[in-house]
Amino acid sequence: MSDITLPGGRIRSFVERIEHLDAELQELNEQKKEVFSEAKAEGFDVKILKEIIKLRKQDQDERDERETLLDLYMRAMETSEPEPTAKAA
Repeated sequence: MSDITLPGGRIRSFVERIEHLDAELQELNEQKKEVFSEAKAEGFDVKILKEIIKLRKQDQDERDERETLLDLYMRAMETSEPEPTAKAA
């Protein structure tokens, strides 16, 4: 066997720090769920709130491009003839 020595204490430190962060993330996710539940209880649409959060993460140029493409695609669909669908045998 090789004479390689692994720094067990250092490995343990990394693992414990990661485990601690995982626990914090889990707690934060629970708090986030509670906020969404509170918003829902007050009559707000959670899907719309999530969409707003997603949009706010994007920069303005990215949002503008997305809205432009969405509008372009929607107009293209509205002005085109529906394609015939294949019938199942």
